[in-house]
Amino acid sequence: MAFEATKRELGELYTFFRLLADGKVSLGTAKAQKDNRKCWPIALIQREEHDGTRRYYIEKEEVRIVSGTVEKDGTFTPSAKEVQLFPRQDFADAAEIILHLLKNVVGEEIEVSEGLEAFLDAVNIYDLEAKTDDRTDFSVAFWHPEAPLAGFNVRCRLSPMSPLLDGGRTANLKLEQSGIKFAAPTVNKVNALPESPTEVAERMLMIERLGGVLKYSDVADRVFRCNLLMIDLHFPRMLAEMVRIMHLDGTTRVSELTERIREMNPLKIKDKLINKHGFYEFKMKQFLLALALGMRPAKIYNGSDSAVEGMFLTDGNGAVLCYHQSERQAFADFLYLNSRFEKSSVDKDKYGFLERENGVYYFKLNVKIGLIKR
Repeated sequence: MAFEATKRELGELYTFFRLLADGKVSLGTAKAQKDNRKCWPIALIQREEHDGTRRYYIEKEEVRIVSGTVEKDGTFTPSAKEVQLFPRQDFADAAEIILHLLKNVVGEEIEVSEGLEAFLDAVNIYDLEAKTDDRTDFSVAFWHPEAPLAGFNVRCRLSPMSPLLDGGRTANLKLEQSGIKFAAPTVNKVNALPESPTEVAERMLMIERLGGVLKYSDVADRVFRCNLLMIDLHFPRMLAEMVRIMHLDGTTRVSELTERIREMNPLKIKDKLINKHGFYEFKMKQFLLALALGMRPAKIYNGSDSAVEGMFLTDGNGAVLCYHQSERQAFADFLYLNSRFEKSSVDKDKYGFLERENGVYYFKLNVKIGLIKR
């Protein structure tokens, strides 16, 4: 009997099968296109399942699957189970079936055919999204199976994509309300504006009409504050201004918002630093790279590398592109041109209202950043 899977689950699975079938991957450009000059051969993909680790060795015509466990020192110990061999063409055929489903089925849930289900069982895939604690989807050895494994995230433009920065209450920024002291009825009036896609902007505009001023104050979470300060001591203020513009003007692309910030120059940076050194663009790219390579709001970030070394991006046609930290400039430029600010849930993440702390009213904004789908 067939089962249902989400498009995100199938998007990850498609990318995995496509890489096994092709045995190579092209590096991506800043504009999310193939760099035909750079193609890396893939020798091995390691993927985690609920019952252990699987290694998929890519040979000339076949994929050799070995089950086992990974020790604390990273050593892979094969189990006593029989090694499985499958033609690479089988993975190509399965990838094409999934690609057809992703392109043609409307809705988030997709019914998987019995034939595809039988293939998943045959190759011992039971978890459609790999189970890891380090935020990698799977790890890859390029060039040779004994090469060091590199951890990768998967993003598929044919399905909903995990954000680079997933909002949440720890990603809130605090603006202090000053200019005029609001009485409790006025605060209640602001907060009582009805729920809508533009409710945060409407509340900010009402505060201004009533004589209030919203000025950046702080990052709500101590750990996220320190993480942002690692990018630059003034970066939280820059970020808050970008989120404010996003709500007020509807501009969401990171590149466009950064250009607005460059024109406004809220940090009062010297013209030479802005124009010749590209200060604002550089800081934003640093931040996006940190997010892509493992920075999270509630986890201490010290600038060292995490298990995540890169990203596989599957485009709208099913082509898989590779972005790796060793190709840092291309990776940073891609993130800069292909990411956007998003609105998270106001109620869930507790922002967009005037709140009183120690006799002072604050208005919180939330930071959520994801990849664009086109």
